[in-house]
Amino acid sequence: MKPLLRRARAWLVLSGLFARELALSVNEVLRAVLRPSRVQRSGIVAVPLSLQGDTAIALLANLVTLTPGTTSLHLSEDRGVLYVHAMNLSDDTVAQIQSGFERRVKECLE
Repeated sequence: MKPLLRRARAWLVLSGLFARELALSVNEVLRAVLRPSRVQRSGIVAVPLSLQGDTAIALLANLVTLTPGTTSLHLSEDRGVLYVHAMNLSDDTVAQIQSGFERRVKECLE
């Protein structure tokens, strides 16, 4: 596949992933607002980054923040760790960010 087509496809996949995560997160936040006892565990997680460059890291941080129920809080000085607050933490929160948004951002910008 030509590089331009591959990159356009990567952006479409990232957009679709964001739309799906947005819809799922809105649903979860709405349920939490209507039934606060539903929130089981919230907290801050450290997400080790494999992304390089300000643009890639900023895009990832913004995708996380724009998804309801999660917020990017801080980037380590060495740019190797992004700290994220999640409303509903699970054991695979970090893995979901890495295998979802981070992987797709990397495909778009590399």
